[in-house]
Amino acid sequence: MTRNHPHPSRRALLGGAAVAALALATPVGTANAATAWPTEFPLPDGFLPEGITIGAKPYAYMGSRANGAIYRTDLRTGEGGILYPGATGLVSVGLKLDHDGLLYIAGSTGVARVVDSRTGELVTTYQLTDPTGHFINDVILLGDRAWFTDSRDSVLYGVPRGCEGDEIRALPLTGDWVQTPNVNNANGIVGAPDGRNLIVVSSTPGKLYNVDVETGQATEIALTGAADVANGDGLFRIGRTLYVVQNRLNLISVFDLDAQALSATLSRTITDSRFDVPTTAARWGDRLYLVNARFTSPQLPDTTFNAVAVSI
Repeated sequence: MTRNHPHPSRRALLGGAAVAALALATPVGTANAATAWPTEFPLPDGFLPEGITIGAKPYAYMGSRANGAIYRTDLRTGEGGILYPGATGLVSVGLKLDHDGLLYIAGSTGVARVVDSRTGELVTTYQLTDPTGHFINDVILLGDRAWFTDSRDSVLYGVPRGCEGDEIRALPLTGDWVQTPNVNNANGIVGAPDGRNLIVVSSTPGKLYNVDVETGQATEIALTGAADVANGDGLFRIGRTLYVVQNRLNLISVFDLDAQALSATLSRTITDSRFDVPTTAARWGDRLYLVNARFTSPQLPDTTFNAVAVSI
């Protein structure tokens, strides 16, 4: 595991629990004004979107599976443009924006990248694992690391955030974790309510796990009101409410977590006629914004793509 470029120095990091709390803090005072904002906006033809993240300002950042580009949209107008152009052979799927304006991007083929959201400059590339046989799929920021899932291996990767000299940490998943060969397993990832552990969804067969970041011990989260979370993709959490995007089902399942995040009770589901295989979600105010990956449609240069917003 290597870093291809040195990481820039940053201000002192907050403690893990504080960072986790800040990551969930989304401006809600603008919710009334935002009701007039568009609830659907276009992406470039052939963009092949999958990941989406929103920071402290009303801009959505979305990644491309076509060439790794990053597209930025102003949520107030629905207008946007290419921030980072990507390149042939690159992929950008899950991504998260930190408070210093850095985008942490899951790059599929064993790679993670960091892009400056203000300039579009590629800051750092991390080679997490071998480029073949792995799918670096999603990312969450927790404490002093960005944690990445690998859908084809039972390992999480912790990339240091602003800590010069720190090494990438490979965290094998143990305990209740079940790795099914030749399909996507670990996919979406969020911090647990305690600010210390992680919640990971396994798309196949559709289970949620609470993962101890110190040991890799994965404890299956018991579900009530739902048999599974099949096709679970992006995760988003607000307090003890967990949103699970089930892509090919065109569905968001909303769960209430217990205090330890070891059980989850289905409280409701969200669907919309505009859903066309939504993959991941990000919040602004009282809305969740999702990109439509359209996996069941031809993935061609002239295929149209968009993002939509639903009320929560």
